[in-house]
Amino acid sequence: MKRIILFIAVVFLFTQCKNTSTETNKTSKNVGFIADSAMVVSAREEASKIGVAILRKGGNAFDAMIATELALAVAYPFAGNIGGGGFMVYRTHEGKTGALDYREKAPLAASKDMYLDENGNIIAEKSTLGAMAVGVPGTVDGLFKVYEKFGSLPFSELIQPAIDLANKGVVVTEKQAERLANYKHYFSEVNDAKILLDADWKAGDTIKYVKLAETLERIRDLGRDGFYKGETAEMLVNYVQKLGGIITKTDLENYEAKWRNPIEFNYKDLKIIAMSPPSSGGICLAQIFKAIEPFDIASYGHNSLKSIQLLTEAERRAYADRSYYLGDPDFVKIPIDTLVSSKYVKNRMANFSWDNATPSSTLKHGNIVGYESDETTHYSIVDKYGNSISATTTLNGAYGSKVYVSEGGFFLNNEMDDFSSKPGVPNMFGLIGAEANSIQPEKRMLSSMTPTIVEKNNQFYMSVGSPGGSTIITSVLQTILNVYEFKMGMQDAVNAPRFHHQWLPDVITMEPKGFDSLLVNQLQEKGYHIKQENTVILGKVDAILRLPNGKLEGGADYRGDDKAAGF
Repeated sequence: MKRIILFIAVVFLFTQCKNTSTETNKTSKNVGFIADSAMVVSAREEASKIGVAILRKGGNAFDAMIATELALAVAYPFAGNIGGGGFMVYRTHEGKTGALDYREKAPLAASKDMYLDENGNIIAEKSTLGAMAVGVPGTVDGLFKVYEKFGSLPFSELIQPAIDLANKGVVVTEKQAERLANYKHYFSEVNDAKILLDADWKAGDTIKYVKLAETLERIRDLGRDGFYKGETAEMLVNYVQKLGGIITKTDLENYEAKWRNPIEFNYKDLKIIAMSPPSSGGICLAQIFKAIEPFDIASYGHNSLKSIQLLTEAERRAYADRSYYLGDPDFVKIPIDTLVSSKYVKNRMANFSWDNATPSSTLKHGNIVGYESDETTHYSIVDKYGNSISATTTLNGAYGSKVYVSEGGFFLNNEMDDFSSKPGVPNMFGLIGAEANSIQPEKRMLSSMTPTIVEKNNQFYMSVGSPGGSTIITSVLQTILNVYEFKMGMQDAVNAPRFHHQWLPDVITMEPKGFDSLLVNQLQEKGYHIKQENTVILGKVDAILRLPNGKLEGGADYRGDDKAAGF
């Protein structure tokens, strides 16, 4: 009898321990911020809260986009901007989709060989640092294009919070202080006088952006012309030319953002809506998703040997095509229909083997006969009406060209580096370009920005995007797969360790933490080259997921100061 009682006690204790363990696993999941009906996720809490305040006023997702992007120009000068550009993909509550291209353009005086010396070699840093690296900014015109088409509240109400924030000041975070310390020496190297961010700023300090507030006031009072004409334009042009740059007042006056058709495709029962050229994001995403669709990737397991192999080989082929075929659609004809077709992608994957890596040196772009028709920061927004936007905006490198228009209080981009300065030679992100992305006056440079919206069962499912140069595409890809195939919540999907392959250089770049040595060894045995040491952050995803109960879960990337807000 005592033995029976002891046995029952042990079984009971074991069961309790097992149940407790199960519950612990459930509660140990990283659940993101939950909101009932509206949300903004961005790189800074101040910007997310400003966007949500607009939504609370009754503004729509497009109103909140304008307010959030302007707030990021103040709170996040590392990439938030009025001196850069970006892309936005949207889905209205009626299910209508579209995209806006407010990418920078090459100045009228730009030329194909402007970054080459007399021997045809690239001049170091000329396309990345200083006034010659600056493209014609598109952000302000883009925001006015959004307002003209979708805005519902007075524009003055959308820009005023950013003005107030600039005058009040922004508290420096630990990560911001670290970034400023790392890049400060460039500020004095590029500019002809000390700038606001040159000081020895520490975490907890408050930086007031008074000159930027004055620029934003001119935009508030004069509209688009408050940036592209008059006092601000003169400040910008005079300073760039003083530093040896080539942007003119005509360049600014002529700039115009463009509405474009997004890249739309299906992956199983998902409909994915992503940015079209001059962003390479949508086409590359479509190619990778179509390449992996015939495989049961969910059964392989998250970040397993087989899932990493499959994604790496699909990415390798997509980036090889990117380098050859993609550019500004206003200047080059892009075979979009073929590139994203299942037949073409299947043919590209025909030589994929589970046994060995495909060396990138043996792989070039696919052959197409005939053409058919048709640093950075990201934020995602969903409003209570059911509208959603996904927007990625950038200065390109950290603090862009490092050129700071002190009188106006803003940095200028270094987007000219995203052109192919010399076909076959990599840019600052290691991306190889071809003739399709060569420099021409008023041409838009190719981008990796991938703002994306996903539908499921004809309803909004998620909004996803990321900064990260060439790693943007793969960061977005893996986040979607983490939710859909590997059944993660949005915050877990964003937090999960990421990896990246871009054809050349022929390496799988992995985040330092999250991949065990056994897995790395298995990949190396199959011929894959791995880079983990001194790996930069692979994206900073900001995303929103619609839960089965209709609520929203925000995924704000812990790799930055990103924050979700909503109601």
